Amino acid sequence: MTTVVLKPFAISAALGVVLATTAYAAEPLWSEKAIKQRIDPQSVSGRIAGAALEKLAQQGKDLFEARFTVLDGAGRPNATQAIVPTAPRRPAEAAFQRLAGPDANACSSCHNEPVTGGAGGFVVNAFVSEGFESAHFDTLDAQFSNERGTNHLFGAGLVELLAREMAAELKAERRAALRQARDTGEPVRASLSSKGVDFGRITALPDGSVDLSELDGVDDDLVLRPFTQKGVMTSLRQFTVNAMNQHHGMQADERFGARWTGTADFDGDDHADELGAGEVSALVAFQATLAPPREKRPADEAWAEAAQRGRAIFTELGCESCHRPALPLKSLSFEDPGPLDMAGTLRDADVEVPAVYDLATLEWAKRLPRNDEGEVLVPLFGDLKRHRIADSRTPALGNETLAQRFVERDVFVTAELWGLADTAPYGHRGDMTTLDEVIRAHGAEAEKSGRAYAALPDADRSALIAWLKTLKVGE
Repeated sequence: MTTVVLKPFAISAALGVVLATTAYAAEPLWSEKAIKQRIDPQSVSGRIAGAALEKLAQQGKDLFEARFTVLDGAGRPNATQAIVPTAPRRPAEAAFQRLAGPDANACSSCHNEPVTGGAGGFVVNAFVSEGFESAHFDTLDAQFSNERGTNHLFGAGLVELLAREMAAELKAERRAALRQARDTGEPVRASLSSKGVDFGRITALPDGSVDLSELDGVDDDLVLRPFTQKGVMTSLRQFTVNAMNQHHGMQADERFGARWTGTADFDGDDHADELGAGEVSALVAFQATLAPPREKRPADEAWAEAAQRGRAIFTELGCESCHRPALPLKSLSFEDPGPLDMAGTLRDADVEVPAVYDLATLEWAKRLPRNDEGEVLVPLFGDLKRHRIADSRTPALGNETLAQRFVERDVFVTAELWGLADTAPYGHRGDMTTLDEVIRAHGAEAEKSGRAYAALPDADRSALIAWLKTLKVGE
């Protein structure tokens, strides 16, 4: 195994906003390259709003739907799917393979139901592994990888903004406890919570250290990582860079390029600088601007009446303890690159002027409800926290045997329920065809609610399903 030590680098960014692409020559329309026009990274900076943001997002959508070819650099004969640039122990036997990847031609090959940016059926399940020890696994044996269904990306920009604000609040609470411990000379046991979500407790000590043994549902650095089913990806940018390499063999130079690996062609496919910072920024802009899912009243009156009753049952069962109906968000300004990524993903400190996507200028944002303090209420039905969701009595949702990023196999981040009606099948593996199945499968921390649901009369269970089927992907 060969790994490469990553080191920071800087990319200068021009002031203002110009979505120019003239820094690179365009391919003819009939070219077999999927990327017809490169995006100058210096053209994406400062506040980007309204029509300019929609234009950048459209460029990102074009890339999201592009079927990458070998002329773009698709494939990675001398690199693995690992998130750290890693050379394989042996050459890949095939340019594309369903397990270790590359396993898709376009992002939309998997994220396509009901529309681009949506979820995917069982046929497009991904196989997730850190990839260091088993770089080119070709077996379904669960000791080598975890099989996962494809999540939808609608509302993803709002989710990342919530995670950033919550991390900032948790860190502020830690600083306050440390100050108190220093000033009093005594240990301070402090509760950590943000936006009404409890993350356990810490004990701050006078010497500046912190006992984290009572922390719950978040990493020790207090950074919420809301993406992937295990909650291990910090940002859309990190998710994008990882996925482009794993699923397409398209390497972003901000991680795999010459500044960090010593070569512009780390995967050895004779195509250098496959994805620049400009292309990654456009992909992030597309995902960040996807409209959040909405609760839609059914036209059928019987359905609407059942759904109203089902919404009340959802509360009565205690489901809202994890599936919070809404979380308050202070700001709709999405900075890219963001403040919480670590080495390996472009960070705000790596550019002179980060781009700031003003989501408030988008039409869908104007429909979002606000609380009395003017904060946006994001109706995600989630809490961005990890929970133990399976146990020996109810093991179905803990069907993985390989730990990922130090997250235990039966621990997952709460699934946001918005968009549920359009994103079957269900469960982490996408092997449950009905909502009834996945609700009954709730164990461990959710066992009480799952059993209470199973004990309901048929009419009440049906009413709950009727309401869940109103949670539609955004428009």
